[in-house]
Amino acid sequence: MTPPDPDLTALRVTLARLRNERGWTFDELARRSGLARRTLIDLEHGRTTGSVTTWHALAHTFDVPIEHLLGTLCNDHNPPRPKDS
Repeated sequence: MTPPDPDLTALRVTLARLRNERGWTFDELARRSGLARRTLIDLEHGRTTGSVTTWHALAHTFDVPIEHLLGTLCNDHNPPRPKDS
């Protein structure tokens, strides 16, 4: 059984929403996060998915848990449950 596809659109929308809620331009987000402006544009427009390191930096920049960002990948399906030990 293969896992469902991640909801990459929801991830992009969450990034755009957080940026817009703060009134930040791509330049401002780049300055605050240390990420390249082009990377941020490509993430928000769906041209790249980024790395865990990129999303980690964004979570810290927005002061949200990384789950707030990456949890949206499972918006169209139930995330896997932890296994009993």
